[in-house]
Amino acid sequence: MELNFQFDWHAAIASLPYLLKGLPYTLLISFGGLAIGFVVGILFGLMRISPTRWLRIPAVVYIEVFRGTPVLVQVLFIFYGLPTLLGGPINALTAGIAAIALNAGAYISEIVRGGVQSIERGQREAGLSLGLSGTQTFQYIVWPQALRRMIPALGNQGIVSIKDTSLFSVIGVGELVRQGQVYIANTFTALEVYFMIALLYLAITLSLSMALNLLERKGVVG
Repeated sequence: MELNFQFDWHAAIASLPYLLKGLPYTLLISFGGLAIGFVVGILFGLMRISPTRWLRIPAVVYIEVFRGTPVLVQVLFIFYGLPTLLGGPINALTAGIAAIALNAGAYISEIVRGGVQSIERGQREAGLSLGLSGTQTFQYIVWPQALRRMIPALGNQGIVSIKDTSLFSVIGVGELVRQGQVYIANTFTALEVYFMIALLYLAITLSLSMALNLLERKGVVG
């Protein structure tokens, strides 16, 4: 059996300028969504561990819904379903950022919950014994330690969310995969183009991993 495998490096390199047009959209959706998701995650993570039932139950519902459904279904619902309820269209870029924010926020909520609960009870008691209020104890003693422990998990979630943006070509966002699909339709160089898309995603995620490793070596993490 003879395999006819040909990879055209010239075609792969030629696609790069066109693919790079989608890179800003990928980065905007990724980091814009993650920034919002971090705020959402802190809010719902703290609600999740609240002793107050009316705060805890909505947080549990939000976390379970968005962790239990695919991000692709979420972005399709936001882009195609919400306009029916809102009475107006939603921009594809906005839908992508919202999907990453809500999806990542649910996972970050659990990271926040785990990080805060990992701090020994004695730390809180020590703060209170020094005359700090409950809020001050959390702000100055518990939260800084919890945040350092959360950084590796937050980095992993960031990598997952960056890769999730590749799904948003289905709603027409001009990110990397969408740009690649349009280019392939004109040039019929699927192998080379998807290879270059994979390399670009790898470059982004490796850069993030290296930044996290640098933080770890400097003692910021852990």
